[in-house]
Amino acid sequence: MSLALGGNVKRKLAVALAAVLILAACGSNDAAPAAGISTAAAETEAPAVTDAPVKTDAPAETDAPVATDAPVETTPPAGADGVLRVPKEFGAIQEAVDAAAPGDLVLVSPGTYNEAVNVVTDEITIRGTDRAGVVLDGEFELDNGIRVLGAKGVVVENLTTQNYTSNGVFFTSAIGYRASYVTAIRNGDYGVYAFDSINGQIDNSYGSGSPDAGFYIGQCFPCDSIVDNVIAEHNGLGYSGTNSGGNLVIKNSTFRNNRAGIVPNSGSYELCYPERDTTIVSNIVHSNNQADTPAIDVAILAMGNGILAPGGIDNTITKNLVFNHDKTGIGLVPFLEEGANDDMPTPDEWEIGCAEQREQPPADEIPGALLWEAQNNRVTLNDVSDSRVADIAVEGVGMATEELGNCWGGNIFTTSAPQDLENLAPCEGQGSGDWTLGMLNVLTWLVDIETAPPSVDYKDAVIPDPPELPNMPDAETAPVDPATNIIVDVDLDAMVVPDMPA
Repeated sequence: MSLALGGNVKRKLAVALAAVLILAACGSNDAAPAAGISTAAAETEAPAVTDAPVKTDAPAETDAPVATDAPVETTPPAGADGVLRVPKEFGAIQEAVDAAAPGDLVLVSPGTYNEAVNVVTDEITIRGTDRAGVVLDGEFELDNGIRVLGAKGVVVENLTTQNYTSNGVFFTSAIGYRASYVTAIRNGDYGVYAFDSINGQIDNSYGSGSPDAGFYIGQCFPCDSIVDNVIAEHNGLGYSGTNSGGNLVIKNSTFRNNRAGIVPNSGSYELCYPERDTTIVSNIVHSNNQADTPAIDVAILAMGNGILAPGGIDNTITKNLVFNHDKTGIGLVPFLEEGANDDMPTPDEWEIGCAEQREQPPADEIPGALLWEAQNNRVTLNDVSDSRVADIAVEGVGMATEELGNCWGGNIFTTSAPQDLENLAPCEGQGSGDWTLGMLNVLTWLVDIETAPPSVDYKDAVIPDPPELPNMPDAETAPVDPATNIIVDVDLDAMVVPDMPA
């Protein structure tokens, strides 16, 4: 039997050997191909196998299950927690205010912000983390530091506004507002200004260097508002309030070194006239004779008076410490308004609220000037001293002084105009005496204004640095408290005359 292999057998062995080599090369990704054989060539030279069964039960790589329980890390949007941080999340206060929703806190870190911020969203809070370190600076070019335009319940707290051409903080047409721990320095009209706004509170704040007033609440009745624990100095007026009143209280505050201290007044140049029903209690009012301040005309006219109510009606002035004034400590005087916008309201119209009065048209015949008399005010239990004209005083010009209905009682004082004022018009019992003795002669003030020191430009006035002022407690963590629940409820019996400051 022959061992020689036929041609067919030899070809079959060659094919089998080639197949073994190809399988050996493909058995591992890490194995190197056999010497002298290219894997690409082997793949192209191997005959295609078409009859091998195809496995369909093995999942393809793209069909592998995706794990869904692994946490996915995402960054929440700025302000998602209700706190919009400036400048960490928003480069400007206005950007954060625009992005805020009711109930949000715009929390501002220390720095100087050359912005004029407008607020139109209800119930947001703008708060600095450091009262002296968070500074809004108008650079004598921008108008208002923070202006709240009709938004309800807005709060501004724990920051400084300075060098604005109009106001540091301005609330207008707001229902519910609060300014707390605010420092307002060298602003062109007012430090903190609330106009045509109700249910408000200004507390623990400081106003200096304004031509009009450090603090102002005007054109509201009833105002249902309170000023508490503020300091006003080196302004034209410490506090001004045109046509405001109705559950309006100014208490526990200091007004010093202004041209005049606390000056609520009446005038038809704003609505809600007259000024009425303001309570001024337990304040320290002293040394308001400052001649080198910026000042509007009324501040120049009123210079040298502590508490003055030009044309004020139904006010309560009680338990205040008032001293060192060139004219009167507490004075009830008329206010002459030239260029009137309406006629004089009669006593039966004094209780008409703002909402109703603004719907009434002005009189058909308007006089060229109005003389607003101070009427039906109560001045009791104050400690007044060192007034160069009179500690307590009153005078009527268009009406007889004794017919104005004002009364005095229980005050500590040395001089009065007219003389013996508490016996002339006591708050309890029947008065008696001669009203012509020692009259105030308030008309001479119109002459005094001609030689009074002129106003100093607010940009150039020399004013002291603010005293050390407290920060809002826990400013970075304290919860927001929108100004939707302002309550003005003062127990006058519990209030006392302040001690003499050091």
